[in-house]
Amino acid sequence: MLIAGLVLGAVALLIIVSSVKIVGQAEVLVVERLGRFDRIARSGLNILIPFIERPRAIEVRFFDTDPGGTKKVVTSVTTRIDLREQVLNFPSQPVITKDNVTIDIDAVLYYRVADPQKATYSVANLPFALETLTRTTLRNIVGEMELDSTLSSRDVINQRMREVVEEASIGWGVDVTRVELQSIEPPRDIQQSMELQMRAERERRAAVTNAEASKRAAVLEAEGRREAQVRTAEGEREASILRAQGLAEARLAMADAEAAAIARITAALPEGQASTYLLGLKYLEALPQLAAGKGSTIFLPVEASGVMGALGGLRELLRPREGGDTSPGSAPLRASRSNTSLGYPDPLRGTLGAGGGSGDRES
Repeated sequence: MLIAGLVLGAVALLIIVSSVKIVGQAEVLVVERLGRFDRIARSGLNILIPFIERPRAIEVRFFDTDPGGTKKVVTSVTTRIDLREQVLNFPSQPVITKDNVTIDIDAVLYYRVADPQKATYSVANLPFALETLTRTTLRNIVGEMELDSTLSSRDVINQRMREVVEEASIGWGVDVTRVELQSIEPPRDIQQSMELQMRAERERRAAVTNAEASKRAAVLEAEGRREAQVRTAEGEREASILRAQGLAEARLAMADAEAAAIARITAALPEGQASTYLLGLKYLEALPQLAAGKGSTIFLPVEASGVMGALGGLRELLRPREGGDTSPGSAPLRASRSNTSLGYPDPLRGTLGAGGGSGDRES
């Protein structure tokens, strides 16, 4: 009796334990009554009728990596459906592009169970169905694209795959949130060709950049030379203007000084004799230049007799007056005979000043 009681107690405890189900947060159970769908057991405490109600078991698959680094797909059976977003990662697969290049593509799928009843009864193996659908969709999309387009259009491929998989998985009670391509690996020879092409492209860009830099440097250098020449020309112009202004001021100053000297000479000499005096001085200043040549004989034109006469009058003008008159009108200047030291006759002699003829005279 004791043994029978223990057995009956153990069976009752087993029945109670199997009938009481505690469902975690973000998990559900699909409860069947006599083999038919009855309800969805949500999170919390749920009691099932023994031998009449039972949870429906489903298969799950996930990608795992062992301690040795080998990736493998793990399949298990569970009665709990996780409502969180799941990651379906499956091994890479070979795909042929439009230009007949075989590449290995590794994709990953993110999905979330939106309707547990459909996910349980509409498809036999939900993870395997999603994986197969993703593989076939990827082959179809990449098969319509060339290799270059495949490598540069990941976003386009992801968007098209998500649209196709989501449309097909709506009847399975699954909401596909994202489809991503993890890696695209072309064959080794294609990779080498792409590396050579990329190196050539980089060299071309470097050459273009160097050419543009040289061009820019030449332009800047030319602009600098032009600006320097403009600045130099402006400086020379300003210097020329300043020199011209200086010469003009100097000539004005000399003209003022000469005008003052002429005025003083006019005041010192008798009236009407200033021009004669100045003409004689000019002649005396020019005479040494006439005698600077190699010849010792000087021929004077006939018109020079008038100049000689003016010099004679100048000599008489500069001679001291009788009685020693030293007033300003008496011109207390003395005529010098230093011209005779040049080896020429005295130009102030009366014989030269008074004469006049039709021909040249030799002095």
